[in-house]
Amino acid sequence: MANRVQIPTNKSSLIAMIADEDTIVGFLLAGVGNVDIRRKTNYLIVDSKTTVKQIEDAFKEFTTRDDIAIVLISQYVANMVRFLVDSYNKPVPAILEIPSKDHPYDPAHDSVLSRVKYLFSAESVASDRR
Repeated sequence: MANRVQIPTNKSSLIAMIADEDTIVGFLLAGVGNVDIRRKTNYLIVDSKTTVKQIEDAFKEFTTRDDIAIVLISQYVANMVRFLVDSYNKPVPAILEIPSKDHPYDPAHDSVLSRVKYLFSAESVASDRR
């Protein structure tokens, strides 16, 4: 078990979000929102004026902050920065793709689901060899 990754534990961790306005507002009403002393938020509202560069910057920021445990990203937004989402391989913060109101969820594009399928297929091949 020498290769086990230690997951840092903080007294409190945040959920970050990159999604459309309706999804963000729903989660903010549930109490997910946070604004720190520097006026930095834990969410990015994506609309027609949001550039891919802004999404990339928010994704990189959220995945490097030590106070964030989960990053929720709408699947259609994740498709805009798919190369970043697919290349991310750390356990914390976890990246979860969620559906949005206007864009249906497609399991074929979900990076977590594709990794799970790969693990199970590799595991079943290994168990067949025994």
